[in-house]
Amino acid sequence: MSNAGIGIVGTGVVGARVSASLTSLGLTSRLTPLKSATELFNSSVVVLAHGGPHAALASTFIAEGVSVISVSDNLSDVLSILDLQERAVAKGVVVIAGAGCSPGLSGLLVSHVSRAFESIDEVHTAVHGTGGPMCARQHHDSLAGLSIGWHDGEWLQRPAGSGRELCWFPDPVGAKDCYRYATPEPVLLQRINPALARITSRVSATRRDRLTARLPMITPPHAEGGLGGVRVEVRGVRNGHRHVEIVGVAERVATVAGAVAASSAHALLNHTVAPGVYNLGQSALPNADILDNSIACGVRLHQFIGK
Repeated sequence: MSNAGIGIVGTGVVGARVSASLTSLGLTSRLTPLKSATELFNSSVVVLAHGGPHAALASTFIAEGVSVISVSDNLSDVLSILDLQERAVAKGVVVIAGAGCSPGLSGLLVSHVSRAFESIDEVHTAVHGTGGPMCARQHHDSLAGLSIGWHDGEWLQRPAGSGRELCWFPDPVGAKDCYRYATPEPVLLQRINPALARITSRVSATRRDRLTARLPMITPPHAEGGLGGVRVEVRGVRNGHRHVEIVGVAERVATVAGAVAASSAHALLNHTVAPGVYNLGQSALPNADILDNSIACGVRLHQFIGK
């Protein structure tokens, strides 16, 4: 793919982090507000880093022959982006859905950790923290409605905000109560490895978060959340025995999302990927390079060591 420039839609916290990460990777970018998105039609790759939904704008860029990277973590929005497969192939462009923190980094970590196994059959993820204000609103809304999970070949629906589980994130985040939530994560993880038997995803939440999820936010969200975390637990077989690997990060969510999205854009400029719609962790993408560059942008991995 020729380098005609990388465009970024969204001038908020995540957009700024994408731009900073691209600079650290030696690439220039153009940061543009949503209302001026059409000015980026001459770009090779566009990163959608604004508040969702992203699917309609992604379709517009596809029609213009521009590859798209979306950081959206909204369930219905990501499913709509996945439905753009035929359009992307017809226009000869690449679309990467859910290229942020979780989903995003989580898929890269599954791909990375899987190399320690002969086979894997379970993936369980958890996320703590939010990025900018739109991310905080999405977190709020995701605790209402229904969550989805993959269990022995069937999609299960459960009330969001249920299924409390104490999850340990890398220090200094530590242990957090986490609950089911409306996220596309299980769908994307199942696309990485359709042989998985069980997939669950949870988000940290307080009692007030759960009680007010179906109401307007009580207080305006912060410009950027505090320290966040991602936890990925993979189970399978190694050396003929059951084995578990747990890896994660402790970092601001917007910083992680910016690094992952920027590294994905870098990959599309430097690797040949067949046209279509993908998510991070799928074998068609250069996942190792994307993860390496995310680490180069400041994302530090932690691995659980224990018995």
